[in-house]
Amino acid sequence: MEEQQPVQKTQLRGVLLLLLTSLIWGGAFIAQKMGMDAVRPLTFSGLRILMGATVLLPIVIFRERRDWKALTDETRPAHIAAGKKLLLRGVILGFIFAFANNTQQIAISLTSPGKVAFITALYIFLVPVIGLIIFRKKIPVLTWICILFGILGLYFLSIDPSDLSFTVGDILPFACSIGFAIHITAVSRFSPGTDGVRLAFIQFTTAGILTVILMFIFEKPEIHAILDALPPMLYAGCLSCGVGYTLQIVGQKYATASVAALLLCMESVFAVLLQALILGQMLSPREMLGCSIMFAAIIFSQFSEPLSEKLFRSKK
Repeated sequence: MEEQQPVQKTQLRGVLLLLLTSLIWGGAFIAQKMGMDAVRPLTFSGLRILMGATVLLPIVIFRERRDWKALTDETRPAHIAAGKKLLLRGVILGFIFAFANNTQQIAISLTSPGKVAFITALYIFLVPVIGLIIFRKKIPVLTWICILFGILGLYFLSIDPSDLSFTVGDILPFACSIGFAIHITAVSRFSPGTDGVRLAFIQFTTAGILTVILMFIFEKPEIHAILDALPPMLYAGCLSCGVGYTLQIVGQKYATASVAALLLCMESVFAVLLQALILGQMLSPREMLGCSIMFAAIIFSQFSEPLSEKLFRSKK
């Protein structure tokens, strides 16, 4: 029998948790850029993800011991079965997260964090597209219009008019946005009815181990360089990864995927503001125009579905 998925509605606690997550993530773009002064992308990414898992480890151990003591011979098999399902879901999220996070980290080493943040925010358009492909959920015409304006904004943000081409620093965050769109969709599917902290821990452990393996294959990490990158790595690992992504999983229990995507994409705004305040880096007027178009399209896309429904009803 197919498992029934609970109907998901947005609650205030979900909005607040996801908005806090976007603020933490906005700061993480700056930390990720600062870390590139000392270490290479996979080294920074792999170690910071494992830091996030380490932050959650004591909580996971405490909860597992507490829950295990409360079990009886009758309830223990169900607990073990639920644990296996949670493990599988966490591993799947870990592979998706590793792809999205590592492509983003490499992109940040090539271009400005604010620019990467805004291109990454394209996931808000890709979430409904994934819903169309996987769940056969129709996309309103107004949403398609928003997607076209998002692409227009991406053109102003990323295309150099002199050669009309994308750079590697533009292509990688677009690939990252696809990864995070899949990740948000998967989290919305997996998080209801599960322990968010345990799910996040399994995700980070899987992604961290995978990234560290890639680190030793493609890079040569050095202890002194890692120590130099430790302050931004601690922020990106303990706060952004350990706290932020856990808040995402917990917050998405109380928010629909589309609302979650809207709140989480605010990280791009926070990233640009913090980039100017901390790094003293401002986007060019053309890039600011692209950001403005993309942000307007992102905001309007969240209202396209109810507006389309009202228009459809008015024609009846």
